[in-house]
Amino acid sequence: TMGNWLVNHWFSAAVLAAWLGINIFLFTYYFLFFNLDERYFYTRTILRSALAWARASAKCLNFNSMLILLPVCRNLLSFLRGTCSCCRRTLRKQLDHNLTFHKLVAYALALLTAVHTIAHLFNLERYNHSQQATDGSLPAVLSKMHLQGSNKWLNPIHSNQTTVEYVAFTTIPGLTGVIITLALILMVTSSTEFIRRNYFEVFWYTHHLFLIYFAGLVIHGIAGLVRGQTEESMEEVHPHRCAEYLMHKDKNCSHDCCKDPEFGSIPAESWKWVLAPVLLYIFERILRVWRARQKVVVTKVVMHPARVLELQMQKKGFCMEVGQYIFVNCPAISLLEWHPFTLTSAPEEDFFSIHIRAAGDWTERLIDTFQQQKLEKPRIEVDGPFGTASEDVFQYEVAMLVGAGIGVTPFASILKSIWYKFQQADQTLKTKKIYFYWLCRDTGAFAWFNDLLASLEQKMAESGKADFLTYRLFLTGWDTSIANNVALHFDTATDTVTGLRHKTIFGRPMWNSEFAAVAAAHPRSVVGVFLCGPGALAKTLQKSCHQHSSMDPRKVKFYFNKENF
Repeated sequence: TMGNWLVNHWFSAAVLAAWLGINIFLFTYYFLFFNLDERYFYTRTILRSALAWARASAKCLNFNSMLILLPVCRNLLSFLRGTCSCCRRTLRKQLDHNLTFHKLVAYALALLTAVHTIAHLFNLERYNHSQQATDGSLPAVLSKMHLQGSNKWLNPIHSNQTTVEYVAFTTIPGLTGVIITLALILMVTSSTEFIRRNYFEVFWYTHHLFLIYFAGLVIHGIAGLVRGQTEESMEEVHPHRCAEYLMHKDKNCSHDCCKDPEFGSIPAESWKWVLAPVLLYIFERILRVWRARQKVVVTKVVMHPARVLELQMQKKGFCMEVGQYIFVNCPAISLLEWHPFTLTSAPEEDFFSIHIRAAGDWTERLIDTFQQQKLEKPRIEVDGPFGTASEDVFQYEVAMLVGAGIGVTPFASILKSIWYKFQQADQTLKTKKIYFYWLCRDTGAFAWFNDLLASLEQKMAESGKADFLTYRLFLTGWDTSIANNVALHFDTATDTVTGLRHKTIFGRPMWNSEFAAVAAAHPRSVVGVFLCGPGALAKTLQKSCHQHSSMDPRKVKFYFNKENF
């Protein structure tokens, strides 16, 4: 429900409201300013309302360009997360929505760029039209003022042979505007989910056009082509008094409006907006280089079926928590590319590990490199860990964990950690029972996770705690060969697909019956429901939590938590 969302995401809602509010304020304030201010009376005579549209969108572009780098300063966010460790966890969790905010600001930049560009195309067309006009109208007279002296011009187009295209590609604002817009279009289009998942390199390298974007942005306004009347000139020849005299000026003029108005450029100010974030980002990149230089020892390499590579590593001072992720670079493959991977080890282990699935050029090459260089392992650089720990799992007596597809990865860390805490009789662990649901199209890519479940199953059975973990595997994509195999081996002790004691269920879970079974088994418990998977599944689980929670405070309650891995 909307109420629940606001309680859990009040910080996100507040940030969103503030961001929208500032954008609306800036746009409205500067739109009215350039539409009403007397200094731009003559400019408006030529450009009409297109001036206000261009200037108001420019202010909002500056504001959003200032914000766009902040959410991707991951070390800065880690520092903030650390300093507000005393804050409520929900607040720290909101910092994990950094990329959502980054995308939101990027879409705003794209929209504002369109507004700004269209407004300036109108402006250029109107400047050009006024320059070529011979009807003696005020715009025509103002456009000829460059003939009176160097400081007198208002219309930047001084020739009758100019076209809009010529101005767009030969002036500093025109050319930088075209370059900035192209860079932005390339960055936005190459960062779609499909390209990021399948052609990460295209996304990664195209995104570095942000350097050109910021350089162009700073230079863009330097020429000052949009001008307004100067303060001194306003005092001498105010447009309200003197505008009409401009059109019919006598040679032997004697009144106080004889003097021509003088104009000055609007100073370039984009650099003031973006200077601090750019410096902060430079510091962030230096910090990343320094952290990456710290030695990482690959202690163990395991090649799992279906081309999944497990790397176990050690690094001095590395301290992780469950649900966190790291960025990995392999200089032998690419000096610039860093890829995020969820940690699959538990904090209680003396190493940290990741599982890398062949899912693109870089991962394919990394797996090949490790397979070929068995004696001398390639150098690995690690930055992190990042993200908020998923400690909430430990706060519930009963936990229902749902992992879908690749979303199963963080649960490796969580399940292992819970098991270690359980064995060590950790006082912070309130969990008495775990239900784990794993949904995937084919188990091949997750054979390593089967191994993990099998070893946990074995350890629990050995210590007489076999009922601590109940897991159910749902194979959502399956063919006739699997079905026939299952039919042949239906009465075997272990599952034919996974080799585990718990049978694989074919098809999707019937969530109503799953929740009803948990509610019946734990009539007085508070149950935490955790999902790492798609949004559609989140809605279904949220609905089930609501339906199966008892109104009686002494009876079963389900609380939904969607993890943002």
